[in-house]
Amino acid sequence: MNSHRFEFKSPSLDFKESTVYVDVLQVDSAKPPRVRWFVGDRLFYDTGCLKLFTELRYSSARTSIYELQDSFSGNVDCRLVSPEHLSPVFLMWPHGQFNVHVENVVSSRDVECQNVDCQKVACQNVAEVPLMDGSAVPFFYGLRRAAGAPEPLVFYDAPVNAQWDLFEENADGSRRTFGHVRICPAETFEVEYVLDRDKSRGDRADIRSAASVSIYSPENLFQIFMARTFVSAEEFELAKCSGLLGGVDESCGMLLTHCDGGKCSKEFRVASEPAMHKILDLIGDLTFICPALPRVRIEITNGGHVSHRQIMERLIPYVSAGLFEKI
Repeated sequence: MNSHRFEFKSPSLDFKESTVYVDVLQVDSAKPPRVRWFVGDRLFYDTGCLKLFTELRYSSARTSIYELQDSFSGNVDCRLVSPEHLSPVFLMWPHGQFNVHVENVVSSRDVECQNVDCQKVACQNVAEVPLMDGSAVPFFYGLRRAAGAPEPLVFYDAPVNAQWDLFEENADGSRRTFGHVRICPAETFEVEYVLDRDKSRGDRADIRSAASVSIYSPENLFQIFMARTFVSAEEFELAKCSGLLGGVDESCGMLLTHCDGGKCSKEFRVASEPAMHKILDLIGDLTFICPALPRVRIEITNGGHVSHRQIMERLIPYVSAGLFEKI
């Protein structure tokens, strides 16, 4: 089958060099659209089979982490980290067929030395998607050359009504409420994302940013794709002292000082870039399962990958395995 291969290489959160190859396959009308994710030579996940998604173990450590168990031993033997900046790009071509090969595969011994996260998980293969410039734009521009003009987006109905507070445990065993999530049906995919973090209330940094979007067409996604990941100066120093963020350098996103936390920093690519990047993270976490968006409105304050996963768990029953057979 004819295909075009694109290589994307840069540091990732934890590795000085991280590589992903994306094969843009020639569309075959006899085969359903799908995105296949490989860790090395191992097929990790195929969007054409939701059962595979529900079998993946999930955790979070500044990013989304998926783990595949060995079908015989039950042990975790394959791990994929940080797909959330790449997975939204496939929304632009929902009829497409793509193979994604994350090649920077290291052993569990290497992972322990480089501190991928604070948990020591025994697994054989670990691969992390590169950060590029911290946004989704480099992935979009690269794939646009071979995949052609973006196609109309695909949506699915998700009649979910829910709301809940976000908590964290204090050292004394008490719980502190730091955020909130609300989700309800809508005519398209809508998000209102608020970052309101204040050290005086127990947060690790002062960051204030807010953004809202309504997604109807591919054009609505482009500004979101431009938004870069970020970390506050305080959090960056703390992470470095803890042995984390070993791959991060100045090319990987934004380092926020106190005065950058608002919506008008001259360094921002788009207004309210921190909140816009959180929307990108949310879209990435929701669309790793398949390149389609739910018709819902999400209001979220001080969210992160864990709360995004909580939203996804409520949407899974409405993501039909036959979704793309209808288009």
